[in-house]
Amino acid sequence: MNRPRNVTASKFDVFGRLVIVTRDGSRWKVFYGGIDGKRRPATDIVIPPDVDETQLKQYLSDLCHEWATTTHPEVVRL
Repeated sequence: MNRPRNVTASKFDVFGRLVIVTRDGSRWKVFYGGIDGKRRPATDIVIPPDVDETQLKQYLSDLCHEWATTTHPEVVRL
């Protein structure tokens, strides 16, 4: 019998890009969100399984800092 997985999701504005991070078991899955509600895998963002949910904002900020602009200078949890 298949057991349902406990999946949690968090949304972030990562320097102006909508990023959705889900925890599926011990793995993080990362997606880019569109204005139409659709999402696509963010294969260029890999989050190690040992990163805690409380560390996601800082981890995304450190990983994607090159995306920062004067208009979008930070990562914001939505």
